Amino acid sequence: MKLNELKYNEGATHNSKRVGRGIGSGKGKTCGSGQKGQKARSGVAINGFEGGQMPLYKRLPKRGFTNIFAKKYVNITLARLQEALDSKLIDAKATIDADALVKGKVIRRKKDGVRLLANGELKTKVDLKLAGASKAAVAAVEKAGGKIELSAPKEAAAKEAKKTKRAKTAK
Repeated sequence: MKLNELKYNEGATHNSKRVGRGIGSGKGKTCGSGQKGQKARSGVAINGFEGGQMPLYKRLPKRGFTNIFAKKYVNITLARLQEALDSKLIDAKATIDADALVKGKVIRRKKDGVRLLANGELKTKVDLKLAGASKAAVAAVEKAGGKIELSAPKEAAAKEAKKTKRAKTAK
């Protein structure tokens, strides 16, 4: 079989119905759109309109909200980190941070920080400096002989400083 011999199976394709080609075709004159009205015109879009009945999207209650201040973290698994170390994309001897992961093309961009998740296993001893990690991921890094430093977000650090300042003034 050659590329020029490829074709669809018998009955798999149908020719589109040619409309507006005379009354004998059954789809002549108004082309199946009926007489006049909005739907007979071009450029009609009545999605979600239910003929005056309250539409479904208005009948259902609103729920929740979108937190515009939410941090967008990049998640990386232990398995992906080990894979990058094995293929020499990142240096195990240096401290691994978000910039090193971007430079090694392990992640595309760092967004608001990198979080380490505990999928897979880590065999190499590494020093990490990341924005966050799960408890299981921290345990796995320490089990492998490495250490992980979590940089607290700026807001959390500011709140902590405020608390200590209040505690000092209260005394």
